[in-house]
Amino acid sequence: MLRNAFEPWHLLVIIAVLVLLFGAKKMPDMARGLGRSMRILKSEAKALKDEQPTEASSR
Repeated sequence: MLRNAFEPWHLLVIIAVLVLLFGAKKMPDMARGLGRSMRILKSEAKALKDEQPTEASSR
């Protein structure tokens, strides 16, 4: 039923709506901020993973 629910033209519509809402000048800043946030999230998740002891080593 939802086999092809997300197609490439959906991305074009989403991008067009974002450009209309926020303007083309703010889009690079928003993308840069999103990239920074993703890098921080990735590094924090890796730090948490490295910090937690495994079940086998605690026994």
